[in-house]
Amino acid sequence: MSVNYHVSKTGSDSADGSQEQPFLTISKAASVAKAGDSVTVHEGVYREWVKPRNAGLSNRRRITYQAADGEKVVIKGSEEISDWENVEGSVWKAVISNALFGDYNPFKEELFGDWVVENPGRHLGEVYLNGKSLYEAETLDQVKDPQEVTEVVDGWTRKTVPAHDAPQTKYVWYAEVDEKETTVFANFHNFNPNDELIEVNVRRSCFYPEITGIDYITVKGFEMAQAATPWTPPTADQPGLIGPNWAKGWIIEDNHIHDSKCSAISIGKEGSTGNNYYSRRQDKPGYHYQIETVFEATKAGWSRETVGSHVIRNNVIHDCGQNGIVGHLGCIFSEIYNNHIFNIAIKRQFYGHEIAGIKLHAAIDTQIHDNRIHDCTLGIWLDWQLQGTRVSRNLFYNNNRDLFVEVSSGPFVVDHNILTADYALDNHAQGGAYINNIVRGHMEHRKMLDRSTPYHVAHSTDIKGFSPVYGGDDRWYNNIFIGDTDIEGVGTAHYKGYTTSLEEFIYDVHHQPGSDHEAFNVVEQPVYINNNAYLNGAQAFEREDNNLVTDHDPEFKIVDEGDEVSVELTLPDGFENLKGGIHSTQTLERVRLADAEFENPDGSDVVIDTDLVGIVKDGESVLGPLSELKSGTNRIKVWG
Repeated sequence: MSVNYHVSKTGSDSADGSQEQPFLTISKAASVAKAGDSVTVHEGVYREWVKPRNAGLSNRRRITYQAADGEKVVIKGSEEISDWENVEGSVWKAVISNALFGDYNPFKEELFGDWVVENPGRHLGEVYLNGKSLYEAETLDQVKDPQEVTEVVDGWTRKTVPAHDAPQTKYVWYAEVDEKETTVFANFHNFNPNDELIEVNVRRSCFYPEITGIDYITVKGFEMAQAATPWTPPTADQPGLIGPNWAKGWIIEDNHIHDSKCSAISIGKEGSTGNNYYSRRQDKPGYHYQIETVFEATKAGWSRETVGSHVIRNNVIHDCGQNGIVGHLGCIFSEIYNNHIFNIAIKRQFYGHEIAGIKLHAAIDTQIHDNRIHDCTLGIWLDWQLQGTRVSRNLFYNNNRDLFVEVSSGPFVVDHNILTADYALDNHAQGGAYINNIVRGHMEHRKMLDRSTPYHVAHSTDIKGFSPVYGGDDRWYNNIFIGDTDIEGVGTAHYKGYTTSLEEFIYDVHHQPGSDHEAFNVVEQPVYINNNAYLNGAQAFEREDNNLVTDHDPEFKIVDEGDEVSVELTLPDGFENLKGGIHSTQTLERVRLADAEFENPDGSDVVIDTDLVGIVKDGESVLGPLSELKSGTNRIKVWG
């Protein structure tokens, strides 16, 4: 018989957990809840790391942790610090016993790991003034005189700027740690910290099992914040503020998750299959260690039966230093939708190659749709082994870059999205189908001939082979490309010289001199490009049969009104005359190297017929992600 345990700030962990005698901590409930049980948490702030001990047994016999209806429940990885001593002027200090941190002191732990590029002495600690995180200084002098500060710009270049030109760096902290105490210095300017809410992060995570295999858990309706999470590359343990820690079937929904030092939600790998060996050993490239990680995970049982199949939906995720959602290997067969993700990696206190609103490796058959992603260093970055992956009906704006697909052989689908960054798309992959998108911004297309990457048996983790990225084998149908002043490379002209059918490709390969593999290296893979619109300087592929090419400036605009977002654009006369068909498994050529069809995760035919706002199209429709687009002025609500 299932039990509904209750937790309240007025309860006791020696109680029985009933509604009349609730527990005091969520951790106590997590130590006793079993398959089929639920845990209802009542209003209050819970400063603890919840570590579920028992697993659910199936989708019908899961363990559910939920906030009580209509009550605000906050789980924090931080502790409040109230005893501050003035040092001089607006600089204060607090002396904290190391006993508060236990064996994990974030103010001692340095940010470290594979593919960290720029890290000027940053630690995992964080100081919060009334819920807002401060910036770590490199020296105590910078706290005392923050008129000039060192920062990371565009992820690469560091420069020194006056504080009045960079107000975000105005509130700074610095820590000194000895064997017994941690002393935190902070410049609070006009605030007296003893009159404000000052918190420091203490715990690595807020809701994360310490052991693997804790399957079928639901976490619903909480606010979770202020965790001292470490850097999470694909070659290391990937703990987040919340996550399953290498398990199956979690549902993370309706939560407000923010202020994770690195990653918020993790559906990634654990440490036994590799732990930052590139950084620790420095004897071979991280690429090789990542290959080894894939094989180690396979030996450890990496499959649909053991990990993945998670659902992440309806969450608000923001103000994290590295990722909103991260995962390698453990993200397989998952679904990520209707999340609002913003302010990821915009403080730029450190930089590395594993940063994005959503950053996944080996997202086999993972479906990412109907998300709003903005004000991020990079929106979505999908890396390695994209097969059966679909990116559909997402809204990107105000990002430095929107979408990056890398070293994968497909098949994957990118459909009915709006990409608006000046740098909209990095395509370092092959075998993609890009259908009914708006792309306003630079598009980068690169081959990756020095990193042979696995591809798989369809809908499986079984490795079928390896291949570098030769470029091409892409499909572009029914898209609207919008150029802009000082933005180059918008459109499909970069495929100039590519073949346009598998038959042409094979013919050209077998009429080349030399051995078979040399011929395959010099003939460009086929591309399938038709029925696209190119506006305001966007350029078309030379062999596209049907398209619309015009210098018309649509004056494209995203209108963000908080809970609602709209798109405004003016389309040229005759726009509706060029129709695009409904694409599906039956119309999309199979990908060459994986020899796989475009399909749904269950192997059924994929039909790409639903636009960004959920309208199901019947037959041909106008180009782009919105069925209601027409010649002339358009204003369409796309979120809210």
